[in-house]
Amino acid sequence: MYTQQSGVIKNNTNKFAAAYRLIDIMLIQTLLYLSVVLYSQNYTLAYFTLSLVASAGFELFAESFTLYRSWRAGFFNEVIFYTFVCWIFSGFVVLTYLFLSKTTEDYSRTSLLLWMFSTLTTLITWRYCFQLFLWNMRRKGFNTRNIVIFGLSEKGIRLAKEVMDNPETGYRLAAFYDDREKLRLDEEYHYYLRGNIAEGIKNVKNVKMKKYDVVYITLPILAQMRIQDILFALGDSTATVHVVPDLFMYCLMHGEMSHVGNIQTISVYDNPMKGGLAVVKRLEDLILACGIMTLITIPMLVITVWIKFTSKGPVIFKQDRYGLNGRKIRMWKFRSMTVTENDAVVTQAKKGDTRITKVGAFLRRTSLDELPQFINVLKGDMSVIGPRPHAVAHNEEYRKIVDFYMLRHKVKPGITGWAQVNGARGETETVDKMKARIEFDLEYIRNWSLWLDFKIVILTVFRSFNDKNAY
Repeated sequence: MYTQQSGVIKNNTNKFAAAYRLIDIMLIQTLLYLSVVLYSQNYTLAYFTLSLVASAGFELFAESFTLYRSWRAGFFNEVIFYTFVCWIFSGFVVLTYLFLSKTTEDYSRTSLLLWMFSTLTTLITWRYCFQLFLWNMRRKGFNTRNIVIFGLSEKGIRLAKEVMDNPETGYRLAAFYDDREKLRLDEEYHYYLRGNIAEGIKNVKNVKMKKYDVVYITLPILAQMRIQDILFALGDSTATVHVVPDLFMYCLMHGEMSHVGNIQTISVYDNPMKGGLAVVKRLEDLILACGIMTLITIPMLVITVWIKFTSKGPVIFKQDRYGLNGRKIRMWKFRSMTVTENDAVVTQAKKGDTRITKVGAFLRRTSLDELPQFINVLKGDMSVIGPRPHAVAHNEEYRKIVDFYMLRHKVKPGITGWAQVNGARGETETVDKMKARIEFDLEYIRNWSLWLDFKIVILTVFRSFNDKNAY
């Protein structure tokens, strides 16, 4: 009788996750107790209830941002960032509880502030210290895993380099196995070559040897039957097995597991900002847009007057662009040209373009012409961070000659983006330049996270406001 399974692909779990959760809850509650007692207050049931609210909030956000997943092969600065984000969001939960319960007078504000700051510091510090301990242990050869790679291919070599360049992850490259002749393989990795894949399977299955803990299959996706045979053979082993996707499949879009009844599917063209994450992204946009608008109101008024008195035409230029899922939006910009093109043919700005006004040249070079787009963000048409929207005419032109061009519209367009902070902005006079921009856009969508958005905001401040490619 057929029974429904929970899915063959699961999250990358951390065997210490239960301990992490327990330690976090204990710290949150203990530090509130200490903050109250140190300020000579009585620790009442109200404080205990508040600690439970904060603990529940932190655990909820920690699960949402997969804070408790295995970070063995990840980046620890992301752990710090998401710990910070989870506790800040938990603080908002606490404030909401105090407001709705009308119990603010039952608590010492000084104790609560001390608790908030001490807990944030401690949650980050204990993770940092424990991670340093794990890194030192792994560098000394403890808590490590020997990996074997089937296929000395380009992606197999990239994987091997990542392993060797990051010993703190605890992974150790033990061997390569490949069916091709040795002369056809990269000489740099001949030292690790131990034979053909059949020999590799035999060694992995040899329980007495216990040489390999993890197997990575890096054969091309076209070798589907060969991969299937290897997986079937490794089913008689105790090794953990991973199939590394082809660069083509990996580069398409954000992928995740889904179900249609009992059938498990893999999405390759999808939006990573769905459900709760869509709410998080929208909150991010509102917080950033409101904060920035308070800072730029006076500069925008100055620019408005400057444009009005130096050239004829409207101050705000509104142009049709493609938004989320290809729906048309009207994007706002400060007018920087003597023309306001919004037809089937739109000529891109070039270096020394005579259509650009003197004021417009400065605004475009410093990206100040983009400031009105924060109004688009507040309206919900755009995000602060995302692929830059192109004129509709350019979309229709490039979608015919650049592969996967329209996939950039699976998310809302942004004021700044991963392509812009990597220098892919300005005129795209060649198809290769547009392809490079699209590659950055798709990379952003595949890897989207709050951490990546945070990096883009910081890089925008330092790189984009005086970009030589903007004219």
